[in-house]
Amino acid sequence: MNKKQPIRIGRINYANVWPIFYHFPHSEFTGEVEFIKQVPTHLNQAMAKGEIDMGPISSFAYGENFEDYVLFPDLSVSAFGAVQSILLFHLQPISELGQGTVALPTTSATSVNLLKILLAKFSGVRPRYQYASPSLDDMMEQNDAALLIGDDAIRAQWRIHPYKVMDLGEMWRRATGKWMSFAVWAVRKQIVQQQPELVARIYRAFLESKHKSLQDISPMVQDAQETIGGNVSYWQRYFTQLNYDFAAKQWEGLQLYYDYAFELGLLKHKVAIQIWHDKSAIQVKE
Repeated sequence: MNKKQPIRIGRINYANVWPIFYHFPHSEFTGEVEFIKQVPTHLNQAMAKGEIDMGPISSFAYGENFEDYVLFPDLSVSAFGAVQSILLFHLQPISELGQGTVALPTTSATSVNLLKILLAKFSGVRPRYQYASPSLDDMMEQNDAALLIGDDAIRAQWRIHPYKVMDLGEMWRRATGKWMSFAVWAVRKQIVQQQPELVARIYRAFLESKHKSLQDISPMVQDAQETIGGNVSYWQRYFTQLNYDFAAKQWEGLQLYYDYAFELGLLKHKVAIQIWHDKSAIQVKE
C-alpha cells in the first residue's frame, strides 16, 4: 500500500492570520502536513493549480474557483468594520477619484475587488487602476490614491504622511451593514475525498489553535512588536478587532460581496458558498 502524500497547507505571511496558526501542534502531524508560506496572490494561484491542498486564500479567489473547494466553518479573517490593515491612501476626496488613477498592490485579490465594488457601487466613481509594488511613496508619485494591505498597510499608517486614509472594512460596514470576510479557509474537494480523517484532524487543530490564541493574545502581541513594530495597545486592538469566525453572519456578508462582484463583471459567474462539514460531507449555502 502506497504511503499517502502529506497535505500541503498554505500560509499567508501576514499578522492577520497569526491566531489560527500560532498554536498549531506541528509535532502531532509529523510527516502528514507540509506548510508553504506565500503572499495571498501566490497562494491563490497555487491552490487553483492543485499545488497546495488547503489554507487561507483570498475570498475572491474562492469565488473564482469555488467549484473545486469547500470552506472550513469557524475559520476566516473577517471584520464588522475597521480592520486597520486594508487601507486606501488619498489626497483628494473619494468623490473626485473618477478622473484619477489608483495604485493597487499585487498581493490580494479580495481587497482590490472590494475597493472596486465600494467605489463603483457606493461612491459612483470608476478610476483607472494600475498595479504597483507596495511602497506608499512610490505608489503616490504618479497616482491619486494607493491601496495597501497587510503588514505594508500597517507600517505605512504609522508613518508621518499627508494622506487621508480610508479603511475598506469600515467603508463596507457603513455601505452595507454587513460583515466582510477577507480570507477564507479553503480545502480542495479532492483532498476531502482522499483523506477525510486527516482533513478533520487538521481542522480541529486549527480550531483549537484559534481558541487558544484568542484566550491569551499577549504572546502574539509581543511577537508582532518584535517583528513588525508598534506598541502593545495597537496590537491588542488589532487582534481583537479582527474576527476569525465563519458562520451565518459572515456567509451573508461574503455572499453580498460575491453578488456585487458578479454584477460589476469582476466575477464571471455567480458563487455558492460551500461549507465543509463532518469529514467528507458538503453543505451548500445558496
